[in-house]
Amino acid sequence: MQIKLLPETLVNQIAAGEVIERPASAAKELIENAIDAGATRIEIATSGGGKSLLRVIDNGSGMGIADLELAVRRHCTSKLDHGLDNIRTLGFRGEALPSIGSIARLSITSRLKNASEGAEIQLVGGRLSELRPRAANPGTIVEVRDLFFATPARLKFLKTEKAEAGAITEVIRRMAIAFPHIRFTVSGTDRATLEFTATGDDRLARIAQVIGKDFEENAIALDAEREGIHLSGFAGIPVFNRGNSAHQFAFVNGRPVSDKLIVSALRGAYAETVPSGRYPVAVLDLRLDPALVDVNVHPAKSDVRFRDPGLVRGLIIGAIREALARGGDRSSTTAARSMMGAFRPGFRPTPAQNWSPGASPFRPFSVEPSAGLREAAQAMFGDIALPSARPESSAPSIPEVNAEEIFTHPLGAARTQVHENYIIAQTEDGMVIVDQHAAHERLVFEDMRKALATKAIPSQALLIPEIADLPEEDCDRLMEHAESLKSLGLHYERFGPGAILIRETPSMLGEIDAAALVRELADEIGEWDTSVTLHSRLEHVAATMACHGSVRSGRRLGVEEMNALLRQMEATPGSGQCNHGRPTYIKLKLADIERLFGRS
Repeated sequence: MQIKLLPETLVNQIAAGEVIERPASAAKELIENAIDAGATRIEIATSGGGKSLLRVIDNGSGMGIADLELAVRRHCTSKLDHGLDNIRTLGFRGEALPSIGSIARLSITSRLKNASEGAEIQLVGGRLSELRPRAANPGTIVEVRDLFFATPARLKFLKTEKAEAGAITEVIRRMAIAFPHIRFTVSGTDRATLEFTATGDDRLARIAQVIGKDFEENAIALDAEREGIHLSGFAGIPVFNRGNSAHQFAFVNGRPVSDKLIVSALRGAYAETVPSGRYPVAVLDLRLDPALVDVNVHPAKSDVRFRDPGLVRGLIIGAIREALARGGDRSSTTAARSMMGAFRPGFRPTPAQNWSPGASPFRPFSVEPSAGLREAAQAMFGDIALPSARPESSAPSIPEVNAEEIFTHPLGAARTQVHENYIIAQTEDGMVIVDQHAAHERLVFEDMRKALATKAIPSQALLIPEIADLPEEDCDRLMEHAESLKSLGLHYERFGPGAILIRETPSMLGEIDAAALVRELADEIGEWDTSVTLHSRLEHVAATMACHGSVRSGRRLGVEEMNALLRQMEATPGSGQCNHGRPTYIKLKLADIERLFGRS
């Protein structure tokens, strides 16, 4: 078979298959070009979900005649003066415009700010038209019609117009968060007009435009740096969560990304605080030397690779957990509104609201306690209240203090207990309702978590050591982490080039498949260069033990005991939600209560 040089049009269409997957991909590329051109106003118009029409108008620097002719040719760009290891713009490959022009009807009109007139060029199905003068405002207008008309097979794989229009909106929402100084306007026959007004340096105000004002009231600022990598942004408090991950936004040097490592770090940061099936709300902005991150992984430029993924993951988890410890122990403002809504006629609780105090929807890791589990846990945690065979009526492990009824405490002063489970406390400007079991469960778990971080984990020797067969490179990675995993109670050694010999496992885990655990750790280290699976499993066991070792529902408490519990909650990080992610308390303002009775 003879090798042939492909025609340029076919080459562009092949490239377009990677760069332009759907109308939203084209919108992303065009908006990136507008931002790179210094635009402060960007208008987007669509029709037919972007398939019939996609128009992007900006007030950026514009292009002269020479640049306009080169802009529609492949691998022509103004953004790679410093090479691939120092990319400081959103676009850089020089493929977007020629790729779009090879599969659609593309026209570009542009004018430099100091030019008397603009010019227009068209590219239809790969065929280039003559450049011609045209009246235009300073900036650029890019109009794409009949997307994929030259490659009709791709049209069959697109979703409905509504879905494609929604995907374009999602692209714009992410760009709007990344660049709050730019005004974005979206309109068209397939949508209602949407506008994000410029907020300058007020990032939170722009985020509120995109996510909703509730986020402003339920977000904690992030500001952390480690080895030249700076993380800023906002993390939602755990009880302010959503049913999907659409409200998680990540940016690397201003570039919106969809990165598995960042998603994993978010999941780790909110472990034991957000229920299974629910997702935290967060906006993360990473800034680092461009040489430390590769943005040229995929033509769509949404995937990145960090030179030190473990450092980035650790920074995200550490910063979010520190922020939650600093300001995350509060009731979501939406919780009070949900409670108020429950009093309205016709109210039907959603699955997220329909929690039962005695039931847990969160069982990410189940373990069958072995006979020696209690002894191992007692050796590990010592003075911490652990599950025991005590009757439900025995005294809880809460220090009894003579708390003064000072309403200035964040959680107020205990007034009474109802249904042997809910503590009613009075504050300066309202009242607080506390789920005593959920609250004490969290207190016990945080004590256990602290012990896990400060003490060596007891291990149990296997009667017969287990052998895990693994690829040689996985064995090499595991041996690099052998010492750190030994502190968690897992002892192993090399057993030939492609095997690991496991001698001891953490006592808390009881009887487990040691070889499967080691294989899982090897996969995790290979993906992230970190090993958190084992520690997470230990924390899950601690959470289960804390649940069974806490003040039970139906236990009557005295006023001193209730106040002691409130004071401990105020002093304990993470006490705003139980180990399963449910809220431990709801705060009602006096104005909310008066509204129930029509007094305001």
